[in-house]
Amino acid sequence: MKRSFENYYTEKDASYYNNVRLDLLKFLPSNSKQKVLEVGAGGGHTLRYIKENNLASYACGVELFEFKDSNQNHASIDQFVIANIEKKDLKLAQSAFDVIILADVLEHLEDPWDVLNYLERFLTDGGYFLVSLPNIREVNALRKIVFKGSFAYTDHGVLDKTHLRFFCRKNMIELLTSRNRQIQESSSSLKMRDGNRKRKLFNLLTFNCFEEFLSVQYFFKVKRFKEGTA
Repeated sequence: MKRSFENYYTEKDASYYNNVRLDLLKFLPSNSKQKVLEVGAGGGHTLRYIKENNLASYACGVELFEFKDSNQNHASIDQFVIANIEKKDLKLAQSAFDVIILADVLEHLEDPWDVLNYLERFLTDGGYFLVSLPNIREVNALRKIVFKGSFAYTDHGVLDKTHLRFFCRKNMIELLTSRNRQIQESSSSLKMRDGNRKRKLFNLLTFNCFEEFLSVQYFFKVKRFKEGTA
């Protein structure tokens, strides 16, 4: 029997979908009245955290799969939609959200460039995309490719078998920047997350020269401007 690509998602451990993305939320504007849309919201844990901590007045999630016994139907989340974002048929009001969260989502898409352009319509002028992306230039991924001659996929991480697109930091910037979008802030997992003490010390001693080889992910706060005003 031919294996469906969806099997790679459904066979993942539940923890894959149930993390609260505190790292990316460091870029969330401080505004209890803002409206937040999370695309690729998994089990809804980040949205629940946002609402229960009064970080937004309205929270909506979009996810490809329905997860039973998750927060997708939690009372604190105002709306949750099960949909394939690449079909571009979301029944949501245009210019309705102040923030759209894309936490490790774009690398799973066939055409992330097109999806970003599509999602712009749901952001207010001056609204933000909060984006995280895995870094293919990370040293363990490179070691595997360059020295072991292997691009073997894994169940999670940079070479996750559900990833369809791969980016270095330079390519991430190119993806996220357009005449309507400008990056306002960015950082690496090396700086945004606890742990990795050895890597952090090495990065400090080498004056950040090797940061792009030591960072598993990059995080971006991207502002959406009215067309032609960026």
